[in-house]
Amino acid sequence: MKKVAIIMGSDSDRPIVDKTAETLSNFGVEYEMHVYSAHRTPKEKTDFALSADQNGFGVIIAAAGMAAHLAGVIAANTTLPVIGIPCKSATLDGIDALLSVIQMPSGIPVAGVAINGGTNAALLAVEILALSDDELKEKLKEKRALDREKTLEKDKNLNK
Repeated sequence: MKKVAIIMGSDSDRPIVDKTAETLSNFGVEYEMHVYSAHRTPKEKTDFALSADQNGFGVIIAAAGMAAHLAGVIAANTTLPVIGIPCKSATLDGIDALLSVIQMPSGIPVAGVAINGGTNAALLAVEILALSDDELKEKLKEKRALDREKTLEKDKNLNK
């Protein structure tokens, strides 16, 4: 199975990507986590993106706040799917990062999840990898069934 790369622009994004890592671990998906800034470590970030495919990665998740260029510049240097997690900042509550992630120019797509959406980024990565992994696909189906049961139990308890 291919690995997932989790790249954060700053270690201040760690609480968000910890949820990503935990979700991937729950599915048995191997990952690597790195801090590469779009602006402060452009060479290292580019070198990583250029070699990610040949290094066994299948999806890259990039978490960044404010201008949030990380996902876009990674996507410009790989053909792997890139998922951007816009991180909430003190200035504009993450709206700036959300717009940076989803407003990519034609030809360089980045999938975007909710602000601070680390769990959904991991689930989307798992769905992408499950396209060629039936065991992973079954784990996703089991999770959905469990989530359904939990919701129905909450409904049942609400109406007692």
